[in-house]
Amino acid sequence: MKEHSHSNVAPAPLEEEMERSAETVMLQIPAGEVTLAGDLEIPENARGLVLFAHGSGSSRQSPRNQAVAELLRNAGLATMLFDLLTPDEEVEDAYTGHLRFDVGLLSRRLALVTEEIAADPHSRNLGIGYFGASTGGAAALRAAAALGSSIGAVVSRGGRPDLAGEALRHVKAPTLLIVGERDEEVLRLNERAYAQLSCEKSLAVVPHATHLFQEPGTLEEVAHLAADWFRKHLRVRS
Repeated sequence: MKEHSHSNVAPAPLEEEMERSAETVMLQIPAGEVTLAGDLEIPENARGLVLFAHGSGSSRQSPRNQAVAELLRNAGLATMLFDLLTPDEEVEDAYTGHLRFDVGLLSRRLALVTEEIAADPHSRNLGIGYFGASTGGAAALRAAAALGSSIGAVVSRGGRPDLAGEALRHVKAPTLLIVGERDEEVLRLNERAYAQLSCEKSLAVVPHATHLFQEPGTLEEVAHLAADWFRKHLRVRS
């Protein structure tokens, strides 16, 4: 792994469904004009909560995001996987592909969900971080810029931080960009976005990995890098 580092210095409660296991709280989350489905999992003595922002046709059922979330929970971090699009919007987007690139829409919904989850009794004492993938990386950075000190850390996996535009200059949360070595075009876009960030930041390039981190061991490397970043920066809130 090559790494570059540089540093500069009450919403309504969530509506909880009846179905609940010992490990997962299934939530219906109001986000403006829509209600989004999410799965909140909080391990014992969690030190922070990581909200996953999916993009490019992915969902909370994505095997890659599920695998990363499990490793984060094993590291003592709570996770919130939810869908930024409703089921009807997912069907529409499967044909048009336009909603997954509507970073403004995705970031607004992520910010609304963040405000809801920050007030929910299950998680209101946990420091909040974002894990964004693909266009979800841009949404995470734009939401982090909008919410300021409410967000403790951001990690982008194979993301498109360039799509965050001017918001990059306003991100205060420590930000880690993770890109596959063989994902050459996305790596160039991340390097340009990295140069615009003025927060504490790091760019990690995972050897031999392509865009989806399907090569053996590469997704595990992503999860370990993310877990270390979140554990460093997220704290329980008093």
